[in-house]
Amino acid sequence: MLQAINVKKSFGETGVLKGVSMRVSRGEVVAIIGRSGSGKSTLLRCMNNLETIDSGEIRIGGEPLVTTGADGKPVYKRDRELRTLMLKMGMVFQDYNLFPHCSVLRNLVMPQTLVLRRSAEEAKSKALSLLEKVGLLEKANEYPCNLSGGQCQRVAIARALCMDPDILCFDEPTSALDPQLTHEVLSVIRALADEKRTMIVVTHEMNFARDVADRVIYMENGLIVEDGPARDVLGSSRSEAIRAFAGEANY
Repeated sequence: MLQAINVKKSFGETGVLKGVSMRVSRGEVVAIIGRSGSGKSTLLRCMNNLETIDSGEIRIGGEPLVTTGADGKPVYKRDRELRTLMLKMGMVFQDYNLFPHCSVLRNLVMPQTLVLRRSAEEAKSKALSLLEKVGLLEKANEYPCNLSGGQCQRVAIARALCMDPDILCFDEPTSALDPQLTHEVLSVIRALADEKRTMIVVTHEMNFARDVADRVIYMENGLIVEDGPARDVLGSSRSEAIRAFAGEANY
């Protein structure tokens, strides 16, 4: 479904991804954990074409997003093919990225009409259905400034779902939220996991990663240090590296 092969990425002289390889299968929920600066968000952004890689390969649904040419430089798909391929990916950001001058409903309708060329009626029907799914139907005509952080993040999830992505990605979706609002957002993500949606979640929520993810990837210094079943990576027999990162709590 999604594959990264020996992906490398630097910012200036700083190597952020130092040869990362991973695979996500259809219907799988993968949590990526690790300290700040370990490369988690950069990896997610590279897979969503929000950052370009220095070398390596990324494939989405078997199709190459980027490969490495004979000269060692990355070769991306052409613009039109690239746009089509990236519709398979949905992204939910840490800071929501909602349009503040648009209502909640307009935030969901506009991407569908502009990108997917859906009719206004079809896009509105889809938007209202998904707002109901995330428990915010009554907020359709509100503006983001009138919503809590948890509500904004649920709107952002609904917006991503409006585009019918094959893979849904979350970049630390609860890091800016208090515990109550975190619970609201994680409940929505849990429900999506129950639907067997393919998801990648960069998170610091260890209990969530253990209970919801099929696999947990632990990154450190730009490399994947551990990759395995969530209950093993975060279970009672977890490694010293995970203990040093997550502590001794009984996740």
